[in-house]
Amino acid sequence: MTYSLSRRLTAEFLGTAFLVAAVVGSGIMGERLAAGNVAITLLANTLATGAALVALILAFGPTSGAHFNPAVSLGEALDRRIAWNYAVAYMLVQIAGGICGAIAAHLMFGLRYISLSQHVRSGPAIVFSEFVATFGLLAVIRGSSALGLKVVALAVAAWITAAYWFTASTSFANPAVAIARSLSDTFSGIRPVDVPFFILAQFAGALCATFLFRWLSASQPRNPS
Repeated sequence: MTYSLSRRLTAEFLGTAFLVAAVVGSGIMGERLAAGNVAITLLANTLATGAALVALILAFGPTSGAHFNPAVSLGEALDRRIAWNYAVAYMLVQIAGGICGAIAAHLMFGLRYISLSQHVRSGPAIVFSEFVATFGLLAVIRGSSALGLKVVALAVAAWITAAYWFTASTSFANPAVAIARSLSDTFSGIRPVDVPFFILAQFAGALCATFLFRWLSASQPRNPS
């Protein structure tokens, strides 16, 4: 079934909003319950994010493709899987949805609706981590897409769950999420001044993964021998 652009955008908005609400909200809950144990807080944050990704991709994937991420939409547009005007619209509603998700998480926990983050996430190692996280995410999506939506949902959740722990940045891998998290001075936040470097690394990772898989999947002439 082909869905109208308005339905697709609604799915992208809601999916991104719920994703950010899960990221920010679980960070707040984890921090409140972990009594200062950062490892436990991160574990709670990780599990909630991974579980939310599976559910949201399965719920909204049939309607919009469940991008929830401007870097993913960019890759899909470059591969001509989605029209450029659709991709730009996706990106805009993803950013809006992410911001609304952060606000919703704050309201659920009785916090001010927006609070600019003071959480420092800067330096070459952390920025490179975002490149790696996003490159891996796009590679996982592209590599598993032929196996169906259920496999993609599990693969994406597995990648993000793992990357929370093996990347120094805790794997944002999503420009819309990075922007939204800059508006939350909580465990999952990021200083607004650090966001542009994250976004550049994320788009660079997406571009490299897209071009790599374009080359990997390109047909080659048979060897006459």
